[in-house]
Amino acid sequence: MRLVVKVGTSTLAHSTGNLNIRRVEALCKVLSDIKNAGNEILLVSSGATGMGSGKLGLLKRPEDISTKQAAAAVGQCELMYTYDKLFQQYNHCVAQVLLTRADIEDDSRRANLHSTFSRLLDFRVLPIINENDSVATEEFFIGENDSLAALVSTLVDADLIILLSDIDGLFTADPHKDQEAKLISRVEEITPELRALGGGAGSDFGSGGMSAKLNAAQIAMDAGCDMIIANGEHPEILYDIMAGEEVGTRFVARHEKKTGAAVR
Repeated sequence: MRLVVKVGTSTLAHSTGNLNIRRVEALCKVLSDIKNAGNEILLVSSGATGMGSGKLGLLKRPEDISTKQAAAAVGQCELMYTYDKLFQQYNHCVAQVLLTRADIEDDSRRANLHSTFSRLLDFRVLPIINENDSVATEEFFIGENDSLAALVSTLVDADLIILLSDIDGLFTADPHKDQEAKLISRVEEITPELRALGGGAGSDFGSGGMSAKLNAAQIAMDAGCDMIIANGEHPEILYDIMAGEEVGTRFVARHEKKTGAAVR
């Protein structure tokens, strides 16, 4: 299978913004094992701005553009150093790919990206993708990495997208506030009622939320690709997904994959 796995800041980092070393080590080990089984993996990783904020001593995600870009520049170094070191232990080579919305929307850049990803996968490299927060400006923001993961999946004709978050999936209500909330295990259509369940960002250092994940699911489903939201607290859950077990919330595409689906 060709998988796009997205991991959020809340999974990668502690509430301080500093790296959750044990969890990141487990994630790299599991992804390496899945890759060893013959699967292709593209990792969309948040965390640069959050880690940079922690390293700079900021107490929360910066709000102004220049500070956010500075934090991303600092954090991206640490993030990629960590991934390179951990994946190298399992004999896997990684590559960094930083994107802006313009890279996705422009036909020429999009074609070049497709060629680059294809060649990297030919070499059995594991691409690690993030928004280029250090240089992006407001008008080019992709918005958050959930949608970026879905857009990347359309570029590489992925078989499945997995969003690892700090929640088990989509619930009938906010499970942090309502004990009666029930997990929705399967979604075949994103209705206005489902969109009403979307909330805000999950942490002080994150930018996504359930609303962002629903946007990503719509992009994926329109392109003919299934998407799963699962809890990334224990990365070993990826084994269960690969074994076909019912995990988290699966958004089911109702038609065949469309290569090069339009950006929304």
